[in-house]
Amino acid sequence: MTHTAPTTIKIAGYQPPASVHTRGVEVFCKALTERLGDRVRIEFEPNIVQAGFNAQDLLARVEDGRLDMCYFSASYLADRVPEFALLDLPFMYANREQAYEVLDGPLKTVLKDKLAANTGYRLIDFWDNGFRHFSNAVRPIQTPEDCKGLKIRTLFSDLHCEVFRALGFEPKPLDVKELISGIESGDVTAQENPLTNTYNFGIHHHHRYITLSAHFFGAAALLCNANAYAAWTDDVQAAVEAAAAIATVSQRQFAANEDADMMAKFAQEDVEIATLSPDQLARFVEAVQPVIDTQKDIFGEPLFSLASPSTPS
Repeated sequence: MTHTAPTTIKIAGYQPPASVHTRGVEVFCKALTERLGDRVRIEFEPNIVQAGFNAQDLLARVEDGRLDMCYFSASYLADRVPEFALLDLPFMYANREQAYEVLDGPLKTVLKDKLAANTGYRLIDFWDNGFRHFSNAVRPIQTPEDCKGLKIRTLFSDLHCEVFRALGFEPKPLDVKELISGIESGDVTAQENPLTNTYNFGIHHHHRYITLSAHFFGAAALLCNANAYAAWTDDVQAAVEAAAAIATVSQRQFAANEDADMMAKFAQEDVEIATLSPDQLARFVEAVQPVIDTQKDIFGEPLFSLASPSTPS
């Protein structure tokens, strides 16, 4: 009797065990194993930063086949597929329901096809990378004027940098690996992240002031090496898609629950949390409107409209 060797799937991430992404991958691995049993062998490295890599190395390692899968901020894909910048439009979503409507809608198909045509990735799904909020060590941020003179750590995203310049910040891209050292050295005096990262990375020990700005909703792309996916048998492909769908539901729920959990934890810390009134929020939106208008001109109204939610706030 011939025994077929199991399919090995190598997955890696860049966050600690408690993170919503790590837990999402664990759900994926469990669901995949339940479907394929000993026909699959999964190798999961939760945090490559601990092994000395930059988080961003995940992208190259998946594309060249050293890894089969990873999750990563979709913002980093815009330099290869410009349309991914449509997921980074500031102040576009008032709640998660609006964000998921876009992530699961027609724009997903457009981005999946363009990613396949221009890179070595296959987009499996979009995960919840959280609403991003400002923190800093200098003063409360409640108006765009409060941003002036602050050096803010950003993702490696041209659009993010444009948005922060429009608000008055001095943007400085840094990898996650360099984030804390940049804060400790004073190389950056502000940063923006989901609340779970601000807390779990210990940023609140350095930044007393947190503003619930929700200026971006972060999408994380669950990516697969396209050649690896194509080489899998139909039943493995189907199992990966089914397991990913289950993991996406769980991961998004983890992320939603995490915001409430983080607010409870911050209440026990020496931090000052500011919320924005409707009038204050309107001033931020007004400041970045020229950036939004430019993106609309670049992509055209039909494509731009796919990034705009239709459900009410």
